[in-house]
Amino acid sequence: MSTINLKDFAAKEGIILKKPEDLIIEAKDNITRKHAYTKSQIKEHFDLLIDETEKEAHRLYLQYEEEYGKRVFSIFINHLINRKEIANISQISTILGKYFKPFDRFFLSLAQSRKSRAGKAFEKIHNALFKSLDYPFDEQVVINGKPDFLMPSAKHFKVNPPDCIIFTAKRTLRERWRQIVTEGTRGLGFYLATIDENISSNALKEMLDHRIIIVCPQRIRNDHYSRAINVISFKQFFNDVLDPAMTRWKRNKIIS
Repeated sequence: MSTINLKDFAAKEGIILKKPEDLIIEAKDNITRKHAYTKSQIKEHFDLLIDETEKEAHRLYLQYEEEYGKRVFSIFINHLINRKEIANISQISTILGKYFKPFDRFFLSLAQSRKSRAGKAFEKIHNALFKSLDYPFDEQVVINGKPDFLMPSAKHFKVNPPDCIIFTAKRTLRERWRQIVTEGTRGLGFYLATIDENISSNALKEMLDHRIIIVCPQRIRNDHYSRAINVISFKQFFNDVLDPAMTRWKRNKIIS
């Protein structure tokens, strides 16, 4: 029995940790409801909302993780009692020691899950907030990689790539930006949203050579990239890039 997998055991009992996408939506809804922002206000405060929503998502995850752990331990102890492995309180320490490996694997699994979820949280938060603004786009279109948003549409990209905006989000960049720029640079510009605070000046220069613009919260731009000409805030992206493109697409009847 010491080989038991507590996560599998919990799942069989109907105890499952909340899905990341559901948690992100809850965090976004909590923050937008807290401020009661209109769509125009969400756009105006997008830089701050990214930071605030990520913190809320982290808070919710820790809350749900704790509740999940309590339920798993409670039902597992009851399981041991029902199996007569625990007959009285004096046996608990011995029995729990017997199940050290399953507990160790369980905690390791939670820690790994927490790290994985944190790595993807920014992308999901960014995309959920962006979708709430109702800009025209096609999602996850294959063009030597899968940018999150191709604006205004994949159909228009086939006709006139330089008139389009390609936009994707990555929490940290490292070398991953290279995977999706070959075709992306055919567009009007490739915009890469991130909260990475450790992009080197050499990497920024190389991205500039590939016509890649970094979009990040104003706080990060001010603190780390104030002199980089290819790093802009979300507010700048909306005001100086996307909204003018919307005007052009409407004028040319690309969108209604």
